[in-house]
Amino acid sequence: MDFEVRRSPVVLISGGGLGGLLLGILLERAGIQYHIFERASIIKPLGSVMVLGSTILPVFEQLGLLEDLERFAVPFKSTTLHSEKTDGKLKQLAILGMKNEKDIAGYQSQTFVRHQLYNLLLSRIPPENITLGKKVLKVVERDDRIMIYCSDKSAYVGDILVGADGSYSAIRQCIYREMAKEKLLPKADAEDLVAGYTCMVGATTRLDVEKYPKLIGDHCQSEAVLGCESRSWSCWGISDHRICWSLKVQYKTLEEAKRQMFMSSSWHSGSHPAMIKEFENLPCPLGGTLGDLFEMTPKGTISKVYLEHKMYTTWYYKRSVLLGDACHKMLPAAGQGAVNALQDAVILANCLYDLEDVSQESVTAAFKRYYDQRYTHAKTQFENSELAAKITTGLNWTDRWTRTLYLNLLPPSAQQGIFAKTTTYQPQVAFLPLVPFRGTGTVLPQVPSTRYTAEQESYERGGKEKMNRRASKLEIEYPADICFLPPRLQ
Repeated sequence: MDFEVRRSPVVLISGGGLGGLLLGILLERAGIQYHIFERASIIKPLGSVMVLGSTILPVFEQLGLLEDLERFAVPFKSTTLHSEKTDGKLKQLAILGMKNEKDIAGYQSQTFVRHQLYNLLLSRIPPENITLGKKVLKVVERDDRIMIYCSDKSAYVGDILVGADGSYSAIRQCIYREMAKEKLLPKADAEDLVAGYTCMVGATTRLDVEKYPKLIGDHCQSEAVLGCESRSWSCWGISDHRICWSLKVQYKTLEEAKRQMFMSSSWHSGSHPAMIKEFENLPCPLGGTLGDLFEMTPKGTISKVYLEHKMYTTWYYKRSVLLGDACHKMLPAAGQGAVNALQDAVILANCLYDLEDVSQESVTAAFKRYYDQRYTHAKTQFENSELAAKITTGLNWTDRWTRTLYLNLLPPSAQQGIFAKTTTYQPQVAFLPLVPFRGTGTVLPQVPSTRYTAEQESYERGGKEKMNRRASKLEIEYPADICFLPPRLQ
């Protein structure tokens, strides 16, 4: 492999969510030039609880971020599932979770509030590499480069565009529109997302442990309730004696769901008095009522969204590629949406690191490797999320039937086998030293980086090849409003 003529691509990342931030961190480590364009003008601490486990924590260890994460996280072991009785009391149905997780998978899952992880990742992005208030409206390819035009009339050019901009991805809409014109877009990908629930989430301030004694302990207290009619709710005890909470109302029919689809395109904050009133007198499984939690939650941090789900089959086109919710929007019941976005970032960074050059042929080959390595795993987790939603939040007759079969007819050993199987996929950053597997279970083999392998072999032979990723100057005329990201020379 000739290190001297390798030119690093310029990567434009649309979306500064968790997946976009991790991709930026990885590209920084790889010496690949990038810039993140986030449409929000200010970052709000929206969202609720998150759980990360062995399927992504090895990457945090590789990056030296695991100890930082563990400082604000608490170990997660299981969720206690209840049903609401007609008298308003709760009846325990099951305890769901993987036993001996750390021994088997090598890591114990960690629980925290989403914005804590967001702040950690954001702190590792150089300020000059992320810009807020940049909503992408248009994507144009010209002369083997790609340009984005933003709502503030600014424009930028690069070699690769990553759509990490969520379930209503502007990048996906742009490339799907072009593919539809060329009759290349699969019919299923052109269909709308399917909404299953309305969801509202929040996180309290510090609570009195005398009123909430379950918050005293060394791990997360996770409780979920299947309510009467179409309501369900969950509570998690996290660090600093706080509680994250989530409320869900399930749509009874597809038609009802479609009527709600146009009402929201993203997480948004507000008071939401109608939904709060519907839930405020219901029992909190960690103590008191849900209304007590609402009063202890800063109003500007309460978010409401319509939970949608869809697995897309088209993840890339020409010089654009999708990541996270933009290509696989999952229900949050299994906590896999963010995890899979982070895994996407890892594999995409691995594939970009191995780019031979920035020709369309090489870029397409890299995108295909990314898709081939990720699609099957993402689809499996999409299906697992559907199953988890049926078991822990679903209230229609098919959900109840599925839950009865799972909890009453599936042996505990089989349930544990399902949990263990989900931990076998632990992708790592291929161009950094790998973290050894420390569990007693099994993990899938890592896909090696051809470039990193060649580099290590060269160093072992005592070679002193200089990996110069100088960007050759392109003599191309562009409109005056196009901004070129200054090449960073290694």
